[in-house]
Amino acid sequence: MGVKILEQSVERVVATMPVEGNRQSFGLLHGGASLAVGEAVGSWAAVIHASTLGKTAVGVDVSATHHKSAREGMVTITATPIHLGGTLTTHEVVLTHDDGTRLCSLRITNLIIDRR
Repeated sequence: MGVKILEQSVERVVATMPVEGNRQSFGLLHGGASLAVGEAVGSWAAVIHASTLGKTAVGVDVSATHHKSAREGMVTITATPIHLGGTLTTHEVVLTHDDGTRLCSLRITNLIIDRR
């Protein structure tokens, strides 16, 4: 998918992904790629929080709204916490095109669990 992490902390995880290589058959950014990268970045943000508790995180719910698509360029993925608890985390994940257009909004909830 070509994802690169640019910034990572409990407060924010930022990554990029090229549109090229992540298109569907009509030449648009694939919605599944948007959902997959959003879930990955949101889950990574939850794992960072969980690690401060000596734990890890697993996804239990994700939902997305696709606002627009793109044919080329770069997508920036930003995950910010809505709730950081000891049992659950919820993050908002926003995908924006390099022209500033919001492409997709996700909400992901992760369960905080003991490491195996």
